[in-house]
Amino acid sequence: MASTAGRPRRPLPPRRVTLGVLLRSLLTTTVLVGLYYVLPFTGRMDAWAATILVAGLIVFAFLITWQVRAIIRADYPALRTVEALAAAIPLFLLIFAAAYLLLDQAVTTAFSEPMSRTGALYFTITVFTTVGFGDIVPKTDLTRAVAMFQMVADLVVLGLIVRIMIGAVKEGIQRRDAEHGAAEPD
Repeated sequence: MASTAGRPRRPLPPRRVTLGVLLRSLLTTTVLVGLYYVLPFTGRMDAWAATILVAGLIVFAFLITWQVRAIIRADYPALRTVEALAAAIPLFLLIFAAAYLLLDQAVTTAFSEPMSRTGALYFTITVFTTVGFGDIVPKTDLTRAVAMFQMVADLVVLGLIVRIMIGAVKEGIQRRDAEHGAAEPD
């Protein structure tokens, strides 16, 4: 192994491992988006939208917990993090998109225009990215409250969850180095 500043340099993961991670990530995102478009999100009750939102966020929290443990145990923690984020972020966004779609079905004046699945996903992503074009606007107190909740949750996801995953990568690298007898972590 070559060394940089006295530290052994770890070889890159095999290309097939990297390719596998990228393909699984693409497949996971594609399946999640596909499910969003085919699942029957119909229901004209605000309580159903709240139930979908809360249940989805609980599933999201369990997914993050499971993914962090998988990152720590992984041979290539950074690659495992890419795979984890490829599942977690789309799931998080699609949960809100489904809730917005159900809210629009429950109250036809909930948004400034009728919401399609693509429109709900578009609105969710514009809130997540803080772009806020203003073409779709929440019009009721309930939809504004859900949008505000998403804004705060977005900050948590972008800040806390990414920080936790980066910490898991570092811990995974230290674990791997300790198991393989390396002098110092990457």
